[in-house]
Amino acid sequence: MYFDGSLTKKGTSMGLVFVSPLGVRMRYMVRIHFSASNNVADYEACINGLWVAVELGIQQLDVRGNSQLVIDQVIKESSCHSTKMAAHCQEVRQLEDKFDGLELNHIPRRLNEVVDTLAKMASAKSQCQWSS
Repeated sequence: MYFDGSLTKKGTSMGLVFVSPLGVRMRYMVRIHFSASNNVADYEACINGLWVAVELGIQQLDVRGNSQLVIDQVIKESSCHSTKMAAHCQEVRQLEDKFDGLELNHIPRRLNEVVDTLAKMASAKSQCQWSS
């Protein structure tokens, strides 16, 4: 799973791409309807991606993101300095128990461009309006 959060003037959003062992890709883009920093958007992308994986019944997952901060905090390479970051980090760690194997890896932004584009596209979309 590749994840990325995006904070733009038009809004906050996230992109996710799941790649199956056979190479099938599932793409998700989600608009976040609360104010958030770019780091919180990255955490939200990771957390929501993990929940999607749980719902899909995925047992082993390689998570890749270009947020060095999120990856380092979750794998305990660095500490969380704010309570908001600590709460998001704890949520990711609690979700780890739902998998038989979960690995988090930092990747360069250039290897995460598809997910970054999805996240930015979600920010650019106007809010959906449902009618009955």
